[in-house]
This record gives sequence, structure tokens and C-alpha cells, in this order.
Amino acid sequence: MSLSDAVVQQKYEVKQIQGEELVRIMEMGLTPGSICRVIRRAPMGYPMEIKIRGYLLSLRKKEADMIEVIPV
Repeated sequence: MSLSDAVVQQKYEVKQIQGEELVRIMEMGLTPGSICRVIRRAPMGYPMEIKIRGYLLSLRKKEADMIEVIPV
């Protein structure tokens, strides 16, 4: 499943990142094997805020669609 389909307050493990923003997303700390939690979504769904490696990060739908995750 992609991170864009993730449920708020659930933890996920990043399995794979695809797409043109690969390097930029990995530089933000989203690397395969890392654990993240969806903290909240904006009223219309995006951006979404996740917690990863002890800090909060906001992602657009385009970015979240590129990140494949599995529930932990």
C-alpha cells in the first residue's frame, strides 16, 4: 500500500520508494526499513503529517503516493 492510503495514528515500515522525487524523499529520512507514524491529515486530506526518526514531516499526496509501506 502507499503511504497516501495510510491510517492516522498507525505505524508503518517503509518498504520502497519510487518516482522522480526518490532522492529528495530519502534525504528527508524516509528510507527503506524506517518506521513512521501518520500523525494527522489536513481537512481535505493533504498535506499529511508523519513522525519519522523523532521529527515531524509534512508530505504532499504526490510524495506520499511514491512511498510503499506495510503496517507494523
